[in-house]
Amino acid sequence: MLSAELINDLIPPLKIADSGERALLLMNDFKVSHLPVVEKNNFLGIISEDDILEMQDTDDAISTIPLNFTHTFIHGWQHLYDAMKLMSANKLSVVPILDDKEQYLGLISTHSLISYFAEMASVTNPGAIIELEIAQHNYSLSEIARIVESNDAHILSSYINSSSDSSKIEVTIKIDKEDVSGILQTFQRFNYVAHSFYQDKQDNDDTMNRFDSFMKYLNI
Repeated sequence: MLSAELINDLIPPLKIADSGERALLLMNDFKVSHLPVVEKNNFLGIISEDDILEMQDTDDAISTIPLNFTHTFIHGWQHLYDAMKLMSANKLSVVPILDDKEQYLGLISTHSLISYFAEMASVTNPGAIIELEIAQHNYSLSEIARIVESNDAHILSSYINSSSDSSKIEVTIKIDKEDVSGILQTFQRFNYVAHSFYQDKQDNDDTMNRFDSFMKYLNI
């Protein structure tokens, strides 16, 4: 997915003549801690809540303080993962999006990213979640899918968590079936280690909450 497709049109940028107080009000209204500063569609930088709170008088224009992140943005044609990477690296709650002529198009917020990845991961869809521990050299998504499908189910989404100091990876799969007892037995027969699974609605809600918390940890 391209970054331009997830632009949030509801959150306005700041102008250089806007006061610190207006910036704080906008941040509070939209639950963000950063906002881009734009003048005539030219991106000037990003101002943070901490920057404003350090002003001697928040009634002053934000032009009275230096702007940070003057080169921190992505282009609309870049992948959404680039936005996520930039957010994580700079601990931002928003990422400005520019076009090929360096003109401001809009921004992507943390909330938009969380909502998109939750939908992409089928977090809210009915079904079960299984976490497998697999040696890296044995990983085969096609074989995992074949095992799931042999039990009249399908994989809705999957993702991998690996560690640089381990030869094993954790594969999390979301399945469109709540009763996974047969699937777990089949995994066991093929020597897969399923170290946890979640079946009922409460467990799925817990997983959504953990996913939400993880995204917020990365991006704020």
